[in-house]
Amino acid sequence: MQKTFNKYTFVIMTAAILLILFLNFIYTYHSIEYQQFNTFRTKIEQVIHTLENNQTELLLLKESLDEDYLIRAKAAAYVLDRQEELSLDVPEMQHLASILNVDELHVIDENGIIVFGSVPQYIGIDMADHPQTSAFLSMLESGDEDAYLIQEAQPNAAENKVMQYVGVAKKTQKGIVQVGFEPKRQMDAQSRNTYEYIFSKFPTDVGEDFFAVDCVTEEVVGHSGSMEKEFDTDYYKLSQLMDCMDGSYKKGKDGESVYVVSRKYEDVLICAMLPKDIMFRKLKETVINTLLYLLFIMIAVIVLLNYLVKRRVIDGIHSINDKLSLITDGNFDIMVEVGGNREFEELSSGINTMVKSIVNISDRISAIIEMSGIPLAAFEYRSDMKHIFATSGLKVLLGISDRKAEELYGNSSLFDEYIKGIMENAVEGDIYKINNMKYVRMHISSSSDGYLGVITDVTEDMMERQKMHYANTHDTLTGLYTYDHFKYLAERILKRMPLGKICAAVMLDLDDFKSINDNYGHDIGDRYLQAFSAVMKSMPEEHFLTARRSGDEFCMMIYNCGDTFDIIKFLDNFYEELQGNSIPLSEGQSKIISVSGGFAWTADRGSGILELLSHADEALYEMKKETKGHYTEYMG
Repeated sequence: MQKTFNKYTFVIMTAAILLILFLNFIYTYHSIEYQQFNTFRTKIEQVIHTLENNQTELLLLKESLDEDYLIRAKAAAYVLDRQEELSLDVPEMQHLASILNVDELHVIDENGIIVFGSVPQYIGIDMADHPQTSAFLSMLESGDEDAYLIQEAQPNAAENKVMQYVGVAKKTQKGIVQVGFEPKRQMDAQSRNTYEYIFSKFPTDVGEDFFAVDCVTEEVVGHSGSMEKEFDTDYYKLSQLMDCMDGSYKKGKDGESVYVVSRKYEDVLICAMLPKDIMFRKLKETVINTLLYLLFIMIAVIVLLNYLVKRRVIDGIHSINDKLSLITDGNFDIMVEVGGNREFEELSSGINTMVKSIVNISDRISAIIEMSGIPLAAFEYRSDMKHIFATSGLKVLLGISDRKAEELYGNSSLFDEYIKGIMENAVEGDIYKINNMKYVRMHISSSSDGYLGVITDVTEDMMERQKMHYANTHDTLTGLYTYDHFKYLAERILKRMPLGKICAAVMLDLDDFKSINDNYGHDIGDRYLQAFSAVMKSMPEEHFLTARRSGDEFCMMIYNCGDTFDIIKFLDNFYEELQGNSIPLSEGQSKIISVSGGFAWTADRGSGILELLSHADEALYEMKKETKGHYTEYMG
């Protein structure tokens, strides 16, 4: 009987172990593949989101610069129309260009000839000789004294140097005043909106590779690795990549299998790739560790059962069955004590040991879960049972002490109240907040006699989402809100403004910032922007909402104010703080931050933030026409 029992026990447990390994392998395999697919799709969406944000910033930058360039061109025309006594020689034109903060300044007569200019070699050029210059002749032909032309950045006719020109008609006599700018900011912004640049800055895990293929030319237009790599392998071919929308395995360069996920965006196919052996490296380790542990359990169980079978079972079977029935009902404190002979005493002891093992079975399950490396915990309890079953990792995931866990595990009613308390702090769906640093996903299955729950740690995912939200709503250089997010928050503040309170929108423009960038470099310029932003952020949060609009332009919202005197007081404090900030530009040179501003206020909760910002912008424009370094109120 002993041999037969051992034989069948070995066969059954071996079959169970093989089945468990097979199911575990299939589940883990598909789980890893599914997780990798979601990871790649998320990262590809981040790339697309970055491209769209960069494109939006390019458009906003162009609109802002075009408006600024036109204002400078009109200012130049205004000066030249009213200062006829100027000699208009090259030094004088260069001086005027410097005052207007433009790179070139030209005067074109009614015949389309450059008669005066800040660049000597351009004087005498006939505008009709080249397509780039002839575009401005339409202004002479129209006869409109308010005519103007903002030309796109392109190589100029004289030196093939990339420039952007803006021309406005002269009013006192027929002619054109033209200003030119080197489009450094536009070109820098365009260079950051390429797949190659984005991939070079995009964080990747070990073995991951990202690349983009032009769907028209079938050429690789960007790659997260070195562009000297060979791109003639099959998995870089467009025909091979189009069927990877839902994830697919392809043969790599050296014959290895790679997992590829692709997504088409406009005329480009964005792809993510990871070698299969890297993706499933953890699967091999998990299967081997699980096999070893299951073999250990099998040996332990066989030894224990063999020990129990050796004991004779003759008398007292009914007494044992009765007590086992009580134990089955959840009364684990019952001790089986059957006397009469040594064999039954040993059998009773073995049954008690097995009961204790059942009570502690959650510890063995916990060990398996810990070996798998998955932050997972499980529990089970019934209303008619005093104790609950819980894996050891449960108290870690729930953030409870050993003493608290002992109290909860020994009372199913208290544990039920505690779980329901957690479920009141739902963040979204089945995700719950334990504390500021811990989030879990909890699935609970209920039946007529109890509950079964599984808890996983999703803290890392939630923290990553919070980081992504911060990156999408804050300016990278200054840490201030982005302009779009600022408008969203400001609109909410405006709509919820208490009765009797007013708020103001403030538009700010750093004075002579371009000269700082030109003379000291962009690193000093960035430090100058960060120092200015630090002063903005030092203002009291209960009254100030701050953001970077673009380049050297910023905006604020001052709210919870009783009247305009409060607003002016806050602005005066802000400017006093600026006066106390001297920014080093070079060795022995420093500069106090100077900024021009305009503000517009309202007490009407029904007014829109865009209208308020527009009025503040008009006030800023009026301030910069008159002076710099201070602010003025919109008086429209």
